[in-house]
Amino acid sequence: MASAELFTEDQFTCSVCLEILKNPVTVACGHNFCMGCIGSCWDLGDQSGSYTCPQCRAAFTPRPAVHRNNLLAEIVERLKRTGLSSAARPFAGAEDVPYDLCVGRKLKAAKSCLVCLASYCEPHLAPHHEIVTWKRHKLAEPMANLQDRLCKEHGNLLELFCQTDQACICVSCTDAETHHNHTTVSAARERNEKQVRLGEKQKEIMKRIQEKDNKLCALKEAVETLKRSALSSKERVEKACTELIRSIEQTQAEILELINSKEKATETETAAQIQQLEQEIAELKRSNAGLENLSKTEDHIHFLQNFQSVSAASEAQDASIIMINENISLDAVGEAVSKLKEQVVAICQGELMKITVSVNKVDVYNHPEPRSRGDFLKYSVQITLDSTTAHNVLVLSEENKKVTCVDGSQSYPDHPERFDLWWQVLCKEGLFGTRCYWEIEWSGTGVSIGFASKGISRKGMVNSSCLGKNDKSWSLFWDLSRFSAWHNNVQTALTAPHSNRIGVYLDFNCGIVSFYDVSGTMTLIHRFNTTFTEPLHPAFWLPYPDVKITICQLK
Repeated sequence: MASAELFTEDQFTCSVCLEILKNPVTVACGHNFCMGCIGSCWDLGDQSGSYTCPQCRAAFTPRPAVHRNNLLAEIVERLKRTGLSSAARPFAGAEDVPYDLCVGRKLKAAKSCLVCLASYCEPHLAPHHEIVTWKRHKLAEPMANLQDRLCKEHGNLLELFCQTDQACICVSCTDAETHHNHTTVSAARERNEKQVRLGEKQKEIMKRIQEKDNKLCALKEAVETLKRSALSSKERVEKACTELIRSIEQTQAEILELINSKEKATETETAAQIQQLEQEIAELKRSNAGLENLSKTEDHIHFLQNFQSVSAASEAQDASIIMINENISLDAVGEAVSKLKEQVVAICQGELMKITVSVNKVDVYNHPEPRSRGDFLKYSVQITLDSTTAHNVLVLSEENKKVTCVDGSQSYPDHPERFDLWWQVLCKEGLFGTRCYWEIEWSGTGVSIGFASKGISRKGMVNSSCLGKNDKSWSLFWDLSRFSAWHNNVQTALTAPHSNRIGVYLDFNCGIVSFYDVSGTMTLIHRFNTTFTEPLHPAFWLPYPDVKITICQLK
């Protein structure tokens, strides 16, 4: 017998179960199978009366009788004992298309036949290369769900495309009512047309990929540029602040040295005078003691004999004439340094504000102004009316979210922040260095809505305290029949229709204040373009007693 090394396991494997042959049988076409496997295959053919070889598809009628191939069975048994060489099999993985006729563990399919609607492994694909009829079959790369290529209604192969319904159909569908008189073309023609569109789409996608790649590179470069700039700026800031601190410490040391020097010089200068005065006081005390003793003597002769000398000693001229400055004090130095500190703090705060604006203006992106209301709502903020600024005719309610102008005055306490003549109120929140959005609803004859800096005047019926009539405020004003925009006492007439719900958008860094009619669509009423250097407080002027304003709760 030939050595087992001349054979491989595949040569004695049933092509149905992919296991070593058990009770092998040989069918008329010469292929070998397990008796149980071929019997199961032909049991399925009993319904149609057609029996085919699972390997070469040879047809038999009637059902052939099968008998055990004793010689082959004996060879298989002997080779099992002596050993079979093992050859790697291309089993199907999780992402592979399996051979349709495999039982048990599936082999990997090499091709799919679009006519047979089945996938074949490499060995069982041979008939498609050898049999003339099968050579006409169209083979494709392995694909799953081949049954989806059949018409679910007629069971025919999908070969046409209905352009009217944009669906794949079979020949029988063209006569059916669902596709009657529809425009149909072959699947190949439709594929060619769509292939062109697919190519255009791919070009468009590649273009977009390139554009996004360019943006990605630009963005990364912008970030790196910002990092380098930030590092350089931080070094300069640290150096400048260190030098500033050193300068302040030097100034402190010099002032303290001045005070110490003055103190020591004064002590040195007055030391001799103090000693002389102490000596003169001691002499005077001695003279006074002599006079006291003389005044107490009862001996008249002794009194008269010593009176002249004792009296002359007490009348001796002072050796020192000292004029003392009664207003001597260094308090002015402390006050001067305190004022210097206040000035430096004010300068630092003012410059810090400018620096903050400059820093916030540096942005990797160019942010366009929002368009839809949803875009604006991303920047919504909660604002609250400040009761300390409200004029006495204004009544705040609903947790300081609503203000009403009334006829009578309220008993508000005096406050330096309160408007005393214009019927106005500010909000507590100072908006700064960011994008903000809020909405109000109002009713009445007229209203003024806008922003004001903290420094707007509060007292007197003058433009410096009226919203929109100075350089510290911006406003949208509805007066009886029309809108107008105000800033620095300059009026801009507007043609926008009346609206009872106004949206206000602030982009502090870009210097934009925009007012929108949000009662219907998002419609721009007016936009201010300027430069802001101070925090802005939402502000309202209620010029008539019937006006009510409510700050809307936005979600």
